[in-house]
Amino acid sequence: MPEERGGSPRTLAEALRARDDEELAALLRARPDLLSPVPNDVTQLATRAGTRASVVRALERLDRFTLQTAEALAVAPDPAPYGTLLALMGGDDGDADVEAALPGALGVLRGQALVWGDDDKLRLVRTARELLAPSPTRPSPTGLGPTVTEATAGMSPGRLQEIVAAAGLPTTHDPVSAVASLTALFTDRTRMATLLDTAPSDALAVLDRLVWGPPYGEVTADPTPPVRWLRDRGLLLPASPRTVVLPREVALHLRAGRAHRVPEPVPPAVTPAAEYGPRAVDNAAAGQAYTALTTVEDLLKDWHEGGPAVLRAGGLAVRDLKRAAAALDTSEQLAAFWIELAYAAGLLASDGEAEERYAPTPAYDEWLELPTAERWGELAVAWLTATRTPGLVGSQDAKGRTLSVLGPDLDRSAAVEVRRRVLELAAELPHGTAPAPESLLSRLRWERPLRGEAAGSTKDLRARVAAWTLSEAELLGVTGRGALSTHGRALLGGEGPGAGGTLADRRARAVKSLTPLLPEPLDHVLLQADLTAVAPGPLDRPLAETLAVLAEIESKGGATVYRFTPGSVRRALDAGMAASDVHTFLATHSRTPVPQPLSYLVDDVARRHGHLRIGAASAYVRCDDDAVLGEILADKRSQGLGLRRLAPTVLAAQSDPRTLLEGLRAMGYAPAAESTEGDVVITRAHARRTPPRTPPAPVPEGPPVPDSTLLGAAVKAIRAGDMAASVVRKPAAEEGRPPAGELPRTSSAETLATVQAAALTGSAVWIGYVNAEGAASQRVIAPVRVEGGFVTAFDHTADEVRTYPLHRITGVAELADDAL
Repeated sequence: MPEERGGSPRTLAEALRARDDEELAALLRARPDLLSPVPNDVTQLATRAGTRASVVRALERLDRFTLQTAEALAVAPDPAPYGTLLALMGGDDGDADVEAALPGALGVLRGQALVWGDDDKLRLVRTARELLAPSPTRPSPTGLGPTVTEATAGMSPGRLQEIVAAAGLPTTHDPVSAVASLTALFTDRTRMATLLDTAPSDALAVLDRLVWGPPYGEVTADPTPPVRWLRDRGLLLPASPRTVVLPREVALHLRAGRAHRVPEPVPPAVTPAAEYGPRAVDNAAAGQAYTALTTVEDLLKDWHEGGPAVLRAGGLAVRDLKRAAAALDTSEQLAAFWIELAYAAGLLASDGEAEERYAPTPAYDEWLELPTAERWGELAVAWLTATRTPGLVGSQDAKGRTLSVLGPDLDRSAAVEVRRRVLELAAELPHGTAPAPESLLSRLRWERPLRGEAAGSTKDLRARVAAWTLSEAELLGVTGRGALSTHGRALLGGEGPGAGGTLADRRARAVKSLTPLLPEPLDHVLLQADLTAVAPGPLDRPLAETLAVLAEIESKGGATVYRFTPGSVRRALDAGMAASDVHTFLATHSRTPVPQPLSYLVDDVARRHGHLRIGAASAYVRCDDDAVLGEILADKRSQGLGLRRLAPTVLAAQSDPRTLLEGLRAMGYAPAAESTEGDVVITRAHARRTPPRTPPAPVPEGPPVPDSTLLGAAVKAIRAGDMAASVVRKPAAEEGRPPAGELPRTSSAETLATVQAAALTGSAVWIGYVNAEGAASQRVIAPVRVEGGFVTAFDHTADEVRTYPLHRITGVAELADDAL
């Protein structure tokens, strides 16, 4: 049995008033919505704690067994002794696990002000009872129906006497005693067993169908004999002309006293799915972390000169998501994850221009300059704290609208809590052990049974977020082979000395753990005779960027394969490289000799590059070799360009320069664009950046958890306000004074005289005060100085010295000598 509390409070306010400061602070920490705004006193705190919205929020955060305890109290007598609650939870035969866990569950309910009173008079707050107790329109979570008293309300006295007689009880003279006699029979295990022994087997089968709920059943105008037998003896009572209900007392007898079919005092264990060596897990996670970085870089390189347009309603069009998925060589769902991750990290945003488009932010350039592990740390922290949920992309909202990537409706405030809890449960297993997903989901459902729909339902958001967390953690390299990595554990808080700390501290430890696991960037490639280059590992950034211009990426993996083509070499020449620069670059960064075919390819493209010149006429082509121009005119593929000869070395075109340039390149030529001055135009990618943007702020789930400073100040304010509301004032000698509990009303002269006298004597007074916003309050102050129309005093309500304008004090009253 839990330790008995002293006293017997009559209301929730009295129970809260009897708590010490630490207990009040614990309540406010567990239910931070009670602090918005800070209650004036304990009475207001109790009132707010009993409001429907606050109680619903508190119930949603209970684990399954604690919620089962509250559900049992909802169907127990009010108030209920602890023994009755224990019997409802453990049944007639008792349950050792229930008996051990019940004091803790009851302590949680008490701590959150959902239950109050001593162990001999436990009371569930009225709002919680209304939410959890059964009614004709809302069955109880326990599956129990109304009591005999509730079910027989409105029944005729004659019918009650018939039921009492059929049940073998002596008739009574009034309905109240008849109901009491029937209730006593149904709660007496011995007499009920004797009565049920006489029941037909079909009647017992009817009871079996109703015993665990729902307790209501439909009947015809002419019930079957088993139903008639039960109804005649009150084992089934009419709820409507066509409905009968199983009384709560009968159901509890049939259940052997249990309120729940299966009490769950012990949380389900998270079982291992596979076990690996910690080193293997860390190496796999580190490899995936590096892949995550290159994927984000590839995405933002693809949008380097400006990404896709922003939809009018916000977000990314489906066709643009498909293009991004094709560019990343992945599925659309995974592409949505990478896009949202870059957005959450502040690397991607809309540019805010008239034709709004997505583009990298200036923070992306700064991010590229960070060490590899630091860049991963930025992404990991953004993912861990983000409320945006890319797994919802493609689904529909309540209005039937499809949710799009980067759209405004992807925030789910529960995502942060679920994501972190999934990783914490994975961290409870030994290093290198991957959790079984279904056991992990079962644990989450036990911890928050009211936070989603029925288990296994597609609407169970917590279960879906948990499943997404497991796959996203693997993609990001927080886990490896399904098991939490060392740097993943450090990101959560770590173990042993130095564990915990701020998010920045945890990020720094994770980066430190990951750094030695990442491969060192290479400064060389291996050139091959088939016009390919193999990068046996990650390359230095300058080398990778130059090689990406000079060659096409053919495949990725442990080694990246680049292929040199005439188009890729021409792209490098267009970007300003000369043939000699290309030869020097290849010779410097290749560990193998430069193959002759590659040298020939570079020289051949360079020789032809710029031989033709394109300008604006609409457009023109000029070339010193008139034979080449004649060849172009004779080619049937040039007919769509509208070419005609203006001079032996000049052709005019009806198409624009860009179309002409692309058309001739498609025909196999290597023209170069020229400016109006006749110089070759060097074409480089022009980076497009958004204005400075801050990452999207996570959407909090309810009020934030208050820190210790705010809690301490709030408790002091509540205590002081309680004292101000209940302090004893000296009785007014003259008539016309307001009743106790109302703001005092005194004249300006009387107010001034009273506070001056209090300042001289050092005594405290009670004042009514209206602030600049018009909010009225009552305070207990000890005046120190009165001058210039202001009174400076120690405010017991705020626990600090404050200055009040005298014209805002509505009145003042002296306190009784023993008030403080």
